[in-house]
Parts: sequence; structure tokens; C-alpha cells
Amino acid sequence: MNYALLVMSSPASGHGARTAARFAAGAIARGHTIERVFFLDEGVGTGSGVAVFPQDEDDRLAPWIELAEQHEVELVLCISSALKRGMLDAAEARRHGRAGPTAHPAFVVSGLGQLIDAAASADRLLTFGG
Repeated sequence: MNYALLVMSSPASGHGARTAARFAAGAIARGHTIERVFFLDEGVGTGSGVAVFPQDEDDRLAPWIELAEQHEVELVLCISSALKRGMLDAAEARRHGRAGPTAHPAFVVSGLGQLIDAAASADRLLTFGG
């Protein structure tokens, strides 16, 4: 089965983003595919390349990087949500005249069309957080 995921909760509060990462890893381990994960609203904070969490907390970014690098899962930050929260990939940082990206390079910033495309091509769209 091919899944698309929509993550809407902040990695710093709630469990939606962590649950989504665990679901994705488990689904892939069982032979399913995750083509794209779309991060919307507070969920875009998941892609922060500058956030630092306390040592006694799990790394909130590592599971997503692993999915992107080892399983070619596309990680997309909603452009509207990302810009409002200062989350820029390299292209958006250049476009807005900023010093550099704030999003981790495993994530891209793009529009809602990517969510629609993912939902249309997936067998199931699952939403986490909200």
C-alpha cells in the first residue's frame, strides 16, 4: 500500500509528528511505501535545521532524515505555513534575501499542490495532529 502523510502538529508539543515518523518507519518495514510527507501549520517546525532539543529528549529530526535518506521519502513543508514561521529552504532564503536556510536540507518548501498530488496518487492519506 502507498501512503501519503499530513503532519500538522509541532514537534515540540504533542505527539503527532513523532507518531507520524514511527508510523512511516513501521509501514516501510512492512513493505509499504511512503511517497511524500506534507507538513502544514505547526507541523512545519518538524523540518527546522536550527532547533535544538534538550539532551534528555529524543531527537525530533533524525527519524525524518533517515526516512528521506534511506527510503527516498519526500519531505515537503507548506510554503505558506513555512514562511510565516521563518522556515526557509535554500531557494526561499535566496528569494527573500535572507542569510541562509533555516530548514534542514532533507526538507523542501513547496505549495499545497504537493499535498493534493500526494493524496491523489496514494492509496491512503493519513493525518497526524491538528
